[in-house]
Amino acid sequence: MGSAVIVIVLMLIVPLPTPVLDFLMACNLLFSVLIILMSVFITKAVDFSTFPTILLISTVFGLGINVSSTRMILAKGANFDGKMVTAFGSFVVGGDETLAGLVIGIVIFFILILVQMMVITKGATRITEVQARFTLDAMPNKMMAIDAEFNSGTIDENEARKRKIDLQREVDFYSAMDGASKFISGSAKLGIAVTVLNLVAGIAIGMGFRHESDVFATYTRFTIGDGLLSQIPSLLVSVATGLVVTHTASDDTRPLGDQVKSEFTKNSLMYYIAGGTMALFGVLPGFPWYILIPMAAIVIFLGYRLSSSQKKEKAAKIQAEEKSKAAKSSSPTNVSPIVPLDPLALELGYSLISLIDPEKGGDLKERIKNIRSELGNELGLVVPPIRMTDNINLEASEYLFRIKGAKVGSATIRTGCYLCMNTGGVTEEIPGDATVDPAFGMPAIWVSPENCELAERNGYTIIDPPTVIATHITEMIKKNASEILGRQEVRAILDELKKTYPTVVEEVEKGFTVGEIQKVLQGLLREQVSIRNMVVILETMADYASVTKDTTILVEKVRQHLAKQISSQYVDDNNTMHVLTVEPSFCQKIADAQKLETDHGLMPILEPVEQKNWISAVSSCVAQTQNSGYVPIILCPQEVRSLIKLSFEREMPGLVVLSIPEIDREVKLVSLGEIHVE
Repeated sequence: MGSAVIVIVLMLIVPLPTPVLDFLMACNLLFSVLIILMSVFITKAVDFSTFPTILLISTVFGLGINVSSTRMILAKGANFDGKMVTAFGSFVVGGDETLAGLVIGIVIFFILILVQMMVITKGATRITEVQARFTLDAMPNKMMAIDAEFNSGTIDENEARKRKIDLQREVDFYSAMDGASKFISGSAKLGIAVTVLNLVAGIAIGMGFRHESDVFATYTRFTIGDGLLSQIPSLLVSVATGLVVTHTASDDTRPLGDQVKSEFTKNSLMYYIAGGTMALFGVLPGFPWYILIPMAAIVIFLGYRLSSSQKKEKAAKIQAEEKSKAAKSSSPTNVSPIVPLDPLALELGYSLISLIDPEKGGDLKERIKNIRSELGNELGLVVPPIRMTDNINLEASEYLFRIKGAKVGSATIRTGCYLCMNTGGVTEEIPGDATVDPAFGMPAIWVSPENCELAERNGYTIIDPPTVIATHITEMIKKNASEILGRQEVRAILDELKKTYPTVVEEVEKGFTVGEIQKVLQGLLREQVSIRNMVVILETMADYASVTKDTTILVEKVRQHLAKQISSQYVDDNNTMHVLTVEPSFCQKIADAQKLETDHGLMPILEPVEQKNWISAVSSCVAQTQNSGYVPIILCPQEVRSLIKLSFEREMPGLVVLSIPEIDREVKLVSLGEIHVE
């Protein structure tokens, strides 16, 4: 390509032999034909992404040939022996070199230039300008639409990336075409100037210096031939430009010819009407009936053939559908053995659909996108895309959240109202419809927009409906993070980590299967411990691979190695942690009690009365701690931490239980009391 550009530039300077000039003119004509054919067979404009560059090269190439041919015509005069120029010039004037024939040739030549400049080039340039502006303006909305589809789970990450690349290519293409189309316009204008200059200079040189006879006929013929050889390729390229920029975006991946054929054969009625119209003109006095009547007959015949073909296709389609239905009804295996479920799904009542529609001001999709990012940073878990759909079986203002098809939470939103919560700073209560915050179960009220300012002045926390849903989804994902993490996700984590820490991954894979690693990670997520520090987690598992494969023990060892991370979640600004302790005698009783094996580990079996007293004692201490303004945290020996956690998991699932080795050395511990069991 670089050599070709240098050759084109040299053509403007170095004189070329006549055979070489003829060859280059033929190449220019062939090149323009290939360009217009390429523009016809592409399915969308960006498929011809190099067109702006080719447009520039072809324009400069044509100008180089034009300059070289002009130099040869003026230099040799009547002795010019260029076959291509002579042939085109003689063809246009039809062998008539009289004044009338030459004038006809000049008129035809200028008509071609004016058609190119005033119709084709001007229209294509205008379309390109508008297309470039609208494509650039629509880019942000299209990007948001792609992100919305990705967040809703309609498309995966690879498809989203591909669509964004295609969108960027489209913007770059039309931006380049906006400038490249000016080459054609400039070339047409230059063609007029070069033609006039060529003719005037040739006549002047022939008469003034060479004293040639019949100079007007000679130089007019050469000028017309040379002009046509430069303008016909330019005209073809102009038409190609118009074809490229007028391609509309559609799902039809067929070439232009097939699309036109399909659209013109959709309805046979229009051929009957068109044929009847032509026949009507044919019977009117003065019209050439011998042309119009046969034409009408041919068009009506085409309509008849098309109508017959459509009837046959319709009958075949109906027959095929009947056979398909019969085959499905008789087949015992007409249901797929695997019905895939969405990892995460949000179902909305019809009144809440506007919350996910950006055109109506809904930003719930963007909020959910942020949720996935935040939870990824907080838990180290790549949250799958959340598929959002409407559900006519729900109440109008109800939403429902599912994880792998199972319902994990739902609530009803008061559309057009705001949720007001009393977080302890309310100075005066205001009237409203009592409800419960779906995320944390705290009492709240729904108020109208007019009362929001009053509620805010009185110390209420104001929450809009999208925030209520987003917060609820966040808490549901946190509580069920362990269920979201499957073996496939663990495999993906290991593969990604292997790129930077191959030794760690290889060592842990020697001692554990993917399923065993998954159980340890699930055990951490079950108690809101982030798995983002995968290197430490895997190194700890590798250290104990030869000692045990017990998930409970491995989880406890990993937690201890994550002491700084876990402690930082519960300390205050003074690096102090306020805790509740358990009386040693009860810790020993739990350690000695019989155990029941569950999916989450071993659960101690206490006598019903003891279990009831234990739950009552824990509940009482937790309530006192919360009333004092502290987060309830139970501190106990490492040997019984998991047993104590599971002993009240059903009654108080969110209660934090830490063991002594999980507390960082720099953290200051303050005891708020000891849990005694009567």
